[in-house]
Amino acid sequence: MSLKVLIVEDEIKLAQVSSDYLLQSGFETHIIDNGLHVLPWIKNNHVDIMLLDIMLPGLDGIEICKSVRSFSPLPIIMVTARVEEVDRLLGLELGCDDYICKPFSPREVVARVKAVLRRTQAQNNSVSDTAIILDAARFKACINGCELDLTAVEFQLFNMLYQGQGRIYSREQLMSAIYTDNRVVSDRTIDSHIKKLRKRIAQALPDQEIIHSVYGVGYKFELPPA
Repeated sequence: MSLKVLIVEDEIKLAQVSSDYLLQSGFETHIIDNGLHVLPWIKNNHVDIMLLDIMLPGLDGIEICKSVRSFSPLPIIMVTARVEEVDRLLGLELGCDDYICKPFSPREVVARVKAVLRRTQAQNNSVSDTAIILDAARFKACINGCELDLTAVEFQLFNMLYQGQGRIYSREQLMSAIYTDNRVVSDRTIDSHIKKLRKRIAQALPDQEIIHSVYGVGYKFELPPA
């Protein structure tokens, strides 16, 4: 089965050229030219990686990336027409997997897509032995065959920490990713959700801690040594 690439780009000719080269390399593609149509499509269709332009009508790529990261580990390659934009994107810590600056060659797009997929698939394979399965489409989490009874917020926290395992997330980063409607929440709100999440995980892993507190900073996901 071919891997599917979602191309989000309002310059149709550019999107079509990228699509043609990806098709020649054995991928399936789908093109969306309006930012407002991206999130509903992702939630209702399977896709393996997304090429996401920043400047889009309807909803820009940065907001799309933030929203996707709140419910899915989908690999994302951001596309920008300005080289200086990359530094700002890195500062935002959006959680995207790579960046491409326009103008670019279609061959570079194919190479970047393949490189990101190799990297993310290798990561997924390396953690599959832990018997942790996260289904972002249904907000379901299983550990050792035991399904956890998580709320949507608890799942999003678990998913974010799990996908960035080993990385330390501050409470502010977690709040920004989980509460995308800009509501005002305190650090204690995240602490409370983490406490509940740990209790759920303990039902499946009673003798292991995988959500770790980092004093004065935040939290990280880390499996115990084999």
